[in-house]
Amino acid sequence: MVGGGCMIGRGLFAARAADRYVTVKGLAEREVKANLAMWPIVFNATGNDLAGVQASLDSSAKKIAAFLQTRGFPASEFNVSSPRVTDREAQEGRGRADRPIDRYVAEQTVTLRSQRVEAVKGAIQRSGDLIREGVALVRSYEYKTSKRRLDAAGREQTAAAQHPTASVRDRGDSESRVGGIRNAQQGYFDIQDRDAFSPEFKKVRVVTTIQYFLAED
Repeated sequence: MVGGGCMIGRGLFAARAADRYVTVKGLAEREVKANLAMWPIVFNATGNDLAGVQASLDSSAKKIAAFLQTRGFPASEFNVSSPRVTDREAQEGRGRADRPIDRYVAEQTVTLRSQRVEAVKGAIQRSGDLIREGVALVRSYEYKTSKRRLDAAGREQTAAAQHPTASVRDRGDSESRVGGIRNAQQGYFDIQDRDAFSPEFKKVRVVTTIQYFLAED
């Protein structure tokens, strides 16, 4: 009877210990440098003849390709989108008689994707060379340059966020200490530009929710 009582007591103690845990949230944030850059080079051409507009687009695309290749970017790192044509006559008319406008405006994009972030940044700074060659670059709010961090930063942040953010003693339980992990969930994960003017730097933030078993001191 004594032995059976001891076993029952130990079982009850183990069951009670399994039910004792604390839930904490972990937050980690750090600034990292991007290792992948994407630069959409948007340009357009206008005219009253579609064939002529397309020829102008083709010429601009070749100049952009040459511009990128002279800066060390292989053809495999950029591609040309299909053109998007707007017929102004069908949408808004040809304008007043004293201010005629071209009927067609076509827009196209050459997208560069490279891990040479600094080289991409340098090419952007020299994009005025394309304008001097007659390429009508367009500031498009639909496409914008971005530089992303796609390596182990996310895993490092998750590991950092899993460290207890508050001790059990701070939570008012002076008789216990943090044991093993009972349950862990990764929540909010975000990568954003540090600011609007330096997209090559990113802020990586991750939040985790973790349950730790409580062990008696």
